[in-house]
Amino acid sequence: MTRTLISSGSPFETQVGYSRAVVQGDWCFVAGTTGADPDTKTYPESVAEQARHALNTIEAALEKGGFALADVVRANYYITDPSYWDLIGPVLGKAFGEVRPAATCVVVQLIKPEMKIEIDVTALRKS
Repeated sequence: MTRTLISSGSPFETQVGYSRAVVQGDWCFVAGTTGADPDTKTYPESVAEQARHALNTIEAALEKGGFALADVVRANYYITDPSYWDLIGPVLGKAFGEVRPAATCVVVQLIKPEMKIEIDVTALRKS
């Protein structure tokens, strides 16, 4: 079974030793993805905007592996404040409203204070 490593070009991937995503057979595992602006590499103040950026990065990684957001079967959301749930709900609903993956959301402390959300997903290729 072929294993394919997908990179987003982040310097953290080589520094820390991980891949943005790993495709193994019909599965794609996308690493925890935070919401930095892809152009400025800074984190917007808005948690909803950070969620949009994270989902765009995730979608690009899935596409590189031959998957789509519609293939996502599991999503994990990590937020730094429980009040963010109501703010990210519409963003997540837009991305996954029809897909409806199994999902979990937990409140955590992320590695940088400007990070408000991190998302990881698992996708299964449709036969």
